[in-house]
Amino acid sequence: MKTVYKIGHRGAKGHITENTLESISLALEMGVDGIEIDVHLCASGELMVFHDFTLDRLSDGSGEIAAKTYEQLQQLTVKGGYKIPLLTEVLDLIEGKCSINIELKGLHTAKPTCAIISHYIDKGWDYSSILVSSFQENELLEVKKINEHILIAVLSKASVEEAIEWGKILNATAIHPSLGIITRQSIIDAHNQGFNVNAWTVNEPEDIARMIEFGVDGIISDYPDRLT
Repeated sequence: MKTVYKIGHRGAKGHITENTLESISLALEMGVDGIEIDVHLCASGELMVFHDFTLDRLSDGSGEIAAKTYEQLQQLTVKGGYKIPLLTEVLDLIEGKCSINIELKGLHTAKPTCAIISHYIDKGWDYSSILVSSFQENELLEVKKINEHILIAVLSKASVEEAIEWGKILNATAIHPSLGIITRQSIIDAHNQGFNVNAWTVNEPEDIARMIEFGVDGIISDYPDRLT
């Protein structure tokens, strides 16, 4: 049986508040092969690592993250007593330790993400250690227009077949379907089309075992310590 790539979902989300440096550090301690994070562009132009479009669920702030400046966001506290990190802070933390999957959440995130990736490539990172994913095909298309060397993945929670089709159009490396839409045959179909398949979000031991049996390439989990 092949080795499955272990990817920490927003760090180690099941243990420490998601998308924080502390959560990512714990995932690294758990021996992940990769970290998955989310980015939004804030009002002053920085890329912030945060999942939701609004601040209310996870912080003591409110309103859209895109409407706040970096200085304003730095004043907020994330649940658990943490801070919202910059993408560059996350990259500096994991440098040389594992790969990263940057999910483009907000609009207009492609261009600044590509600029940061180029900077880290110049610092010695390899393109193979960075993957950019999104549900937003337009953002992924922009990534490829800016830098064809950046690897991309198509996210889907509706249809593996649709993800495969978009993958072909966008020249993607991988597709990232949600656990609930994956079948054994869909993995075969994706592999036959040349795509890696990373499943999300897979937390329960029986689901992890099933995805491994189905032949996925990677598993994205809130509990990376459960991945073997």
